[in-house]
Amino acid sequence: MSITILRKQKAGGLSRDLMPLFGFAAIVVVFSILTGGKIISPGNLSLMLSQVYVLMIASMGVFMIMTVGGLDFSQGAILGLSSIVFCWVSNYSIVLGVVAAVAAGAAMGAFNGFFHVKFKIASFIVTICSMYFFRGLCKYITTNGPVPATFEVMMLDETWLKVLLTSVVLLAGFFIWHFTRLGCNLRAIGAGETAARFSGCRPDLTKFLVYTASGAITGFASFINVIKVGSITGTAGSQLETQILIALVLGGMPISGGARSRFPNIVIGALTYCVLEKSLPMVFPVSATQQLVKGIVFLIVVALTIDHESLRVIK
Repeated sequence: MSITILRKQKAGGLSRDLMPLFGFAAIVVVFSILTGGKIISPGNLSLMLSQVYVLMIASMGVFMIMTVGGLDFSQGAILGLSSIVFCWVSNYSIVLGVVAAVAAGAAMGAFNGFFHVKFKIASFIVTICSMYFFRGLCKYITTNGPVPATFEVMMLDETWLKVLLTSVVLLAGFFIWHFTRLGCNLRAIGAGETAARFSGCRPDLTKFLVYTASGAITGFASFINVIKVGSITGTAGSQLETQILIALVLGGMPISGGARSRFPNIVIGALTYCVLEKSLPMVFPVSATQQLVKGIVFLIVVALTIDHESLRVIK
């Protein structure tokens, strides 16, 4: 009997893991039919891919935060402020600009991690507060106009470069997630912080490092963001945090994190979100209808993929 139950659990886990992939395939097929194949035309595919790089990279940092049971609503503001830092420093050196953007992102992530860990404030409260703080700085800095990057940055807007950089970041994250102690600690904390502490893990330090690393990853994503836009306004990165959270949930990421988190959640979720974002305007020209259909699709996908057994209060 126990073997039968174990087999059923494995089958249920496998179907739950594959459901986001089936959902992505279904969405591509449905919208390909509705748009007469336009959505999978080379031009539209190129346009969708141009939007997915920043989202996919930034999602990796939030993926780690959600794995330990937290949330981060400040990613858009971190992207905007890091992009401004990159633009400033890029006028002296593009390489130094990337380093400065990563450092700025890491500092903002450390700001979130410090208040979350030191004062035991819920992650969503800390990051909502920091979102307004960082966003306010962005708007204050850009009051007199957009902050431009050096002209040479625009010359780096090549698909191969963005694919290469995104692949390197994802491969590094994949290695850390599967083959290092940190990856094990993240899953252990998400599954149960008390048990993780007794097993030798240091949850507070790990969470602080995760928030810092997430900010640094988004800081790197700001480099790709500036390559695409050339200059930064006070609204840079607006709604990115919402896009990330929706993308990860669409990819099958359990809200409570833990051992059931899967690295493919990042890739599948980002691709699914971008397909929906670019397909809906082709099928439903009216913005209100797009929002309505988007909400229905998100609810259906979340209902099919969410892990009901592990839901709990977000830390």
